[in-house]
Amino acid sequence: MKWLEENLSFPFTAKMVDDDDDAYFTDVAEREPFRLGHTMTVLRLECEILHYGIMVKVREKRRIGHVPLADLEVSPKSDLNYWPVREYVEWFGNR
Repeated sequence: MKWLEENLSFPFTAKMVDDDDDAYFTDVAEREPFRLGHTMTVLRLECEILHYGIMVKVREKRRIGHVPLADLEVSPKSDLNYWPVREYVEWFGNR
């Protein structure tokens, strides 16, 4: 978490590209905030939870919530936060 704090620049925009429920097979993700396919602003790192990894505080429109950093993707590759987030996602997925 310390490495990410040193290498990320907040706030930044990210897209939810992974979800741990049945959002792939329903239209729920379209209606609910902080779901698969949604773009949100990452405000800060919050805490670490055993099965979800590092949780981040995010804003989508007027709503504030928390999502796993490992479920997010930053684009384009030229964004300074792309590689730190990508490195974390890879590390978390292979731990």
